[in-house]
Amino acid sequence: MTTSCSAPRPPRVLSIAGTDPSGGAGTAADTKSITAAGGYAMTVVTCLVAQNTTGVRAVHTPPTEFLSEQLAAVSEDVTVDAVKTGMLGTARIITTVSDWLDRLDPRVLVVDPVMVATSGDRLLDIDAEEAMRQFCRRASVITPNVPELAVLLGEAPARDESGAIDQAKRWAARTGVDVVVKTGHLESRTATNTWVHPDGSTEAAASSWVETTNTHGTGCSLSSALATRLGAGDAPGDALLWVTDWLHESIQHGAALRVGHGQGPVDHSHRARRLAADASATAWFAPIEPLESPETLVGSPEPAPTAAVAPVGPWTTALWQASADLARRIQASDFVAALVDGTLTGHAFNFYLGQDAQYLASYSRALAALAARAVDPQDSVWWAQSSQTCIVEEAALHRTWLEGCDQVPAGPVTTAYTDFLLAHTLGDDYVVGVASVLPCFWLYAQVGAGLPEVPEGHPYALWLDTYRDPEFTKATSHTLSVVEKAFQQAGSAARARAAHAYLTACRHELEFFDQAMRV
Repeated sequence: MTTSCSAPRPPRVLSIAGTDPSGGAGTAADTKSITAAGGYAMTVVTCLVAQNTTGVRAVHTPPTEFLSEQLAAVSEDVTVDAVKTGMLGTARIITTVSDWLDRLDPRVLVVDPVMVATSGDRLLDIDAEEAMRQFCRRASVITPNVPELAVLLGEAPARDESGAIDQAKRWAARTGVDVVVKTGHLESRTATNTWVHPDGSTEAAASSWVETTNTHGTGCSLSSALATRLGAGDAPGDALLWVTDWLHESIQHGAALRVGHGQGPVDHSHRARRLAADASATAWFAPIEPLESPETLVGSPEPAPTAAVAPVGPWTTALWQASADLARRIQASDFVAALVDGTLTGHAFNFYLGQDAQYLASYSRALAALAARAVDPQDSVWWAQSSQTCIVEEAALHRTWLEGCDQVPAGPVTTAYTDFLLAHTLGDDYVVGVASVLPCFWLYAQVGAGLPEVPEGHPYALWLDTYRDPEFTKATSHTLSVVEKAFQQAGSAARARAAHAYLTACRHELEFFDQAMRV
């Protein structure tokens, strides 16, 4: 029986470059990057390089006749959707690849003009440099580093981002070929990639600076991933945003690989592993035995971080210790980091805001349900007031940010969280309901307390200020007192379900933050 699949076919992407037996650059990095970007990777080797993270030992260049055989073997059997070129070490190699491209005429050709190392060392002789200048004119887009861009123009290297973009505009206008300007190695706290069109228009994708020595192969990785996203049909700006975000994450986690003693590689597969873990079907928490005392609630193996809003009794102290790991993970999440340093993409931020607006509509209903079920009249008033705050004050903030934007439907992460809250506030013991709504108060206050001062002109300053609102801190403290009292008055079995609900809601909070990094 035959079956059909509605999923789009992965783009078939060919890398034409040199090797790196240590896996950080060249065809090895290209293969990992193409795969990570959703493509099927193929490689044609231009030169064999004996290198590792500490440097190059030797280079062997096979006869160009063999290069031609490799190129023919691929193109005669496989439809190539996109081509990326890296190290083309001689004028003869460049000519051989050019002749083959004349016959293939790929829809996407990304040229990484490997001419000058970021150190300034020239990698090609004069004849090969001139051949590369002409080769770049046939590209869909080129991805030079700043020194290479200068060589293409016959000028001194730019000293800053604006100078590099100006050079790219002039070269693009002269040749009709797009340029991606990479400024990661310039002295800046941001690492911006900018797509420059021949008409002078630009599209920028920014990320925060990462203090690391694990940057080996970043140029190869960017250009091959970019070829893949373009081969999949992404618009230039969308492709660059995806690649910049993915590469930033790869650089962030490269050191954890512990590969080599020199300038290490990036972790091309970190995003894939993170998303695979997010998709795990394993239960987050095992059932909890009836709780006779706070001491019987098993906490995190590591000490809990200092709570910005302190627990108010033994039960909330036990809950905080039990959720310590999740609190740390939220504070250290990529989403929070990007939000704080201002490099979170507008697309991701708007997605988060849209989901938060959907969440708060249901959260206010959950709080209203607690107001109806509370025995203590003061607690009932408190939950009713909190419900009103969700609807009136915070909704107004969302309307300010989302004005003119289409309403974003609730995603699966948001729906799972809100369904969980409504089920526990409407259908379980009161103590279970109050425990399930607590993390939204407590963890947001924790994030807010850890935020640095927001500089003037920060794109998300208004939103970040809401995390540190003293009134919200006061509200969190009062909510803790209500939860503490509910635990004291509940039976052991209900306490166990409440503790499980609290931890589950904490994990939902982590998922809620992280979902914006999945779009």
